[in-house]
Amino acid sequence: MNNRGIFFGAVVLIAALCGLTIIFGSWYTVDQTQRGVILRNGAVVGTAQPGLGFKIPMFDSIEKISVRTVTWTWDKMNSYSFDQQPADLKISVTLRAAPEKVSELYSRFGGLETAVKQVVAPVVNQQVKIVFGRYTAVRAIQERGALNGAIRDAIVTALKDDSMLVIESVQLENIEFSHAYLQSIEQRMLAEVEVQKLQQNAEREKVQAQIVVTKATAEANAIRQRAQAESEAITLRGNAEATAISARGKALGDNPHLVTLVQAEKWNGVLPVTMVPGGSVPMLALGK
Repeated sequence: MNNRGIFFGAVVLIAALCGLTIIFGSWYTVDQTQRGVILRNGAVVGTAQPGLGFKIPMFDSIEKISVRTVTWTWDKMNSYSFDQQPADLKISVTLRAAPEKVSELYSRFGGLETAVKQVVAPVVNQQVKIVFGRYTAVRAIQERGALNGAIRDAIVTALKDDSMLVIESVQLENIEFSHAYLQSIEQRMLAEVEVQKLQQNAEREKVQAQIVVTKATAEANAIRQRAQAESEAITLRGNAEATAISARGKALGDNPHLVTLVQAEKWNGVLPVTMVPGGSVPMLALGK
């Protein structure tokens, strides 16, 4: 093969490679969880939506930006409470890139990770310290939900002007105080438990004393009622006997023979065995 043939073959090969480059370099695909940034000679000229698209070979390129929701976590974020108790906080922020702002995000930061490091991380660090510094250590533990909401609102408000990022949630995952402070809390809780136990014992003794007093009062009332009833019964019996005696006395006055009649009613018909000289025989003088 002469030089002319070799040259012709090289030209054909180069043309074929250029043709393949043009053919395969004129289209692109973007996944549903992404958006594409169209660059022409390095300058942003548009945004590529999910699916198949076409571009100018050799001049255009596509940078793909994820718009999927991701969670970024900051461990051991050192902060101080209102009462100067040191604590390490674990904060997680769930966010995503706004699909309509991917070109701005790429122009400013080149990608989501850099945007999070340069924009979100400083805001999270600053706002967490500010909000946590408003809470005492005890209040931060007791009102953890309110603290989490305050941190979330502060971060969202601080990032509201960066519309290229969408904050979906902020979570205060953990608060870790110093070992010395945790020991002091434990001792305080034990003391409170002991105080509560003593208060419960005092209340129980008070209730028991009230029960004893109630029983004694009830028993005294019962005795008083029984004595009163007995007294009233005696009075009634006395009044009845007095009334009966009075009635008998009146009857005797009205009928002198009533005593003889009563004796006759009670006589069993037997004469006495011995008689006193000059005495009368019972029940024989009824007709006199």
